Amino acid sequence: MDAEPARPRHVPKAGAGRWRGWFFGIMLVGALVAAVLRRHEIARLLVLVSKASPDWLAAALGLQILTYVCLALGWQAVLRHAGHPQPMPRLLRIAITKLFADQALPSAGLGGNVVLVDQLMLNGVPRGASVAALILSMIGFYAAYAVFAVAMLMLLWLHGAITPWITGLVSLFLLVAMAIPGTALWLRQRGRRPLPRWMAKLGFVRDLLVTVGEAPGTLLRDRPLIAQVTFWNALIFLLDAATLLACLRALGQGAAGQNAGLWAELVTAYIAFMMASIVITLGPVPLGLGSFEATCTLMLSLMGVPSGTGLTATLLLRVLTLWLPLLPGLLLMRGAIAPHQDG
Repeated sequence: MDAEPARPRHVPKAGAGRWRGWFFGIMLVGALVAAVLRRHEIARLLVLVSKASPDWLAAALGLQILTYVCLALGWQAVLRHAGHPQPMPRLLRIAITKLFADQALPSAGLGGNVVLVDQLMLNGVPRGASVAALILSMIGFYAAYAVFAVAMLMLLWLHGAITPWITGLVSLFLLVAMAIPGTALWLRQRGRRPLPRWMAKLGFVRDLLVTVGEAPGTLLRDRPLIAQVTFWNALIFLLDAATLLACLRALGQGAAGQNAGLWAELVTAYIAFMMASIVITLGPVPLGLGSFEATCTLMLSLMGVPSGTGLTATLLLRVLTLWLPLLPGLLLMRGAIAPHQDG
């Protein structure tokens, strides 16, 4: 497939570099402000890492690397079905930049979605196939997210630890989980029908409808493909929960008491991670700073983990999932944007 000649057709020329520059700048400022505000915490975390078990730290790092692989495998499945396969190393680079954008911009993942479509198009993937990868990835992500959120509620009920505020937050999240991919599918089905006059005056709305409307309907109706993408996204949640467990083990503490089995420990870590993820998904705090740590520590404490140990393990988890990928994410995004700023 000759990808290079396709780029002029799929990459907007007028103002594209300026738009990417502004987008990168917003994320850069957000990430730097967060890093400055938390610089003392980062220093303390470095001390914690130096005292943790190297074997369990290596296991936690390996689990996090696998999350990027799973995300890329989901996109790869869609692009292969669309007839525009991309090499895994390229998709892994995009995965790192997307996850960085998801963290830097508190927009329920929308910032990362912009990065995904933009980077795929810059690498020669037609806009329709790029948007299909985005929409199916969103469907798979929120489908897995919703199922795991309900499973978390059931586990809390079995442990007698469910509360009204937890039920309320999860219920609100389920509405969001249905609304985001549902809106994307509605836009796709709406196609290019005339907009109401007031909406037609908004240029970004027109562009969004045109872009989403180009996603091939055959891909969006492919149930085995949707199931495959959902599977890869589900693995990411499980790997993240396992990473939290590895962080607890690195500190010499199980997740559910010294005599508990591995399954009980994984369930505890899973409940804490899922609840903290739901809170930062619903919240407007950039990078989920503070809200993730507080919620995860609270849930671990609720499940029997000492609060000091839970907080330390949560901070260690944030090193691996947020601070460690921060610099490579910035560099990869800057490297992807810079060659095209004059395009």
